[in-house]
Amino acid sequence: MRSKPFKTGNLLFYFVLLLSCKCIAQESEASFKPHHQLGLVISHAHVFEGRNEEGDREVLSLPAWGIDYTYHFYQKWAIGLHTDIIVEKFKVEKSFQKGDEKETVERSYPVAPALMGIYKLTEHWSFLLGMGGEFAKEENYLLTRAGVEYGYDFSKGWEVLGSIGYDFKWNAYDTWTIGIGVSKNFGEKHN
Repeated sequence: MRSKPFKTGNLLFYFVLLLSCKCIAQESEASFKPHHQLGLVISHAHVFEGRNEEGDREVLSLPAWGIDYTYHFYQKWAIGLHTDIIVEKFKVEKSFQKGDEKETVERSYPVAPALMGIYKLTEHWSFLLGMGGEFAKEENYLLTRAGVEYGYDFSKGWEVLGSIGYDFKWNAYDTWTIGIGVSKNFGEKHN
């Protein structure tokens, strides 16, 4: 089998393509300015270990608010304090018990802040991972939070976003959250 000779035109084409991609990437990085972002999210927290008034197992869908502060310090990276607030009282079975007996606990309007690391995969998609706590008058729990957000700029400095998050509460129970919100950028932001 005979191979085709490599033409100078092909080499020139690939060189121009590589150079233009590098120039676009540099322009994008050069135009980025660190900035702050404040967001408000309305969501539902889903608790699969919930209990109803009779003590029977029930999946709970609880109304919640999210208040998110984020500092974008690099084009692809950010850190933030993201706080979820469930605006209801509920009962839940602790899913991580030693022995055969499971404990049902009550939670009163828990507040769950977490320090998050954020990686912006593309212009719209971000992945989040962090640690924090869930605080209620009955008991406090350590938590690990993971999430995915899709954000869309709809006006200068304003963004609408959708989010899915998972809170793993150590030695307690887990929560899935699904929400939609709006955020505002403060300071200069890349276009």
